[in-house]
Amino acid sequence: MERKLLFKISQQDTNHTIYDYLKAQGFSSQNIIDLKKMNRSILINQQWVHVNYRLNAGEELLIHIQENSSNDKIIPSNLPFPIIYEDEDIVVINKPADMPIHPSQNNYGNTLANAAAYYYEVEKNTPFIFRCINRLDRNTTGLTILAKNMYSAGVLAGQMQRREIKRLYLAVIDGHLERKYGTIRLPIGRKSGSTIERQIDLEHGENAITHYCRLRTIGNYTLAAFQLETGRTHQIRVHMASLNTPLIGDTLYNTLPSATALPRQALHAYRISFTHPVTKEHMKFTAPIPEDILSLI
Repeated sequence: MERKLLFKISQQDTNHTIYDYLKAQGFSSQNIIDLKKMNRSILINQQWVHVNYRLNAGEELLIHIQENSSNDKIIPSNLPFPIIYEDEDIVVINKPADMPIHPSQNNYGNTLANAAAYYYEVEKNTPFIFRCINRLDRNTTGLTILAKNMYSAGVLAGQMQRREIKRLYLAVIDGHLERKYGTIRLPIGRKSGSTIERQIDLEHGENAITHYCRLRTIGNYTLAAFQLETGRTHQIRVHMASLNTPLIGDTLYNTLPSATALPRQALHAYRISFTHPVTKEHMKFTAPIPEDILSLI
């Protein structure tokens, strides 16, 4: 997949090297190394130059990203790939349930990566390197961002690290939340003896902060919204279980009868907002609540 990015050099960028300028724009050191290996990838006024070139006001810097090979270990599979939004730099997907993000042991061909490979490599005949910005559990539905080139991936990864990508989740939990609004601040760590399960670990766990809002009480259940300040594995599921209000359908953390009320945890990534990596436009998307959670409600 190819992408051309044009930067107009201002007075304040005069005398900066292209290397320093690209770093300031969000290119990583590895991105720049990769660019140097590409043919005519760094151009000033259509002339191929070195990254040590010093810029002058009024010049145009053209970056030509050329990624002409795909992930050779990801097998294209004809799977659902529901696109909410797509442009030259990003694609936003409404991920279905029962779909892991990345291939792993026993999941070589049934992942979002396999679906993306089929859509781009087979249907579009376009090389595609799979870069997922915000990961979701296998049975969590909803919005996830894929970067379509190394530059957009680097910029969005930086936004994730700075917690600038805002995510709102909806979940149905077993029990009632006494307070309409609340914040859970409990560290989360890996459970001893398990590669999957997590637990509250006050001594060795990583900082985890979840904000919640009670939206509606439905019999013995509660529909709630969650905003993550951190992004730990299974964060909402572990935090809710710690309050004795586990998610419906969550057989990993729910020991109540409601653990089998749904064939998956009732958790949906409903809304996501971020700054576009190239245009700098504020982007916000929502994904409809899936039918199984609607039926439960």
